[in-house]
Amino acid sequence: MEARMNLFENQVTVKVLKHLISSNKIITGSTLPIATQELVKIRASQINGCGFCTDMHTKDAAHAGETSVRLNLVASWREATVFTEAERAALELAEQGTRSADAAGGVPEEVWANAVKHFDEEQLGALVSLIALINAFNRVNVITQQPAGGYQPGMFD
Repeated sequence: MEARMNLFENQVTVKVLKHLISSNKIITGSTLPIATQELVKIRASQINGCGFCTDMHTKDAAHAGETSVRLNLVASWREATVFTEAERAALELAEQGTRSADAAGGVPEEVWANAVKHFDEEQLGALVSLIALINAFNRVNVITQQPAGGYQPGMFD
């Protein structure tokens, strides 16, 4: 599979991606646990069918010490016993936020209330921002058909 366009050679996408990457650095520097951040990125990417981001974030998570058991169970987190209650709340919010077009009214109140039980204001801000950001990255990569499989941890640092 070959990408429809090189995102790093287009003047507009280079500028936009620079800002998206800067936004991601703000989230990474927040108090939202890195493991939770990677799980959210993986789950949203799975839902959106973004192979590039799924490849990237599973490899980044594994490189940071995440177990293969947890990585293999992200798509079926509801049935898995390996995630904390806070991670489960984040994954539910990520799913609902990613699928907001599928449900009238957006994210259900009980999903938000559950997230509020597990995260403080800064972490909630980071989580909401992260969900929006990974969905933006997913859409850019899906639209331009960026191929998956070749990512190496740290290659965009």
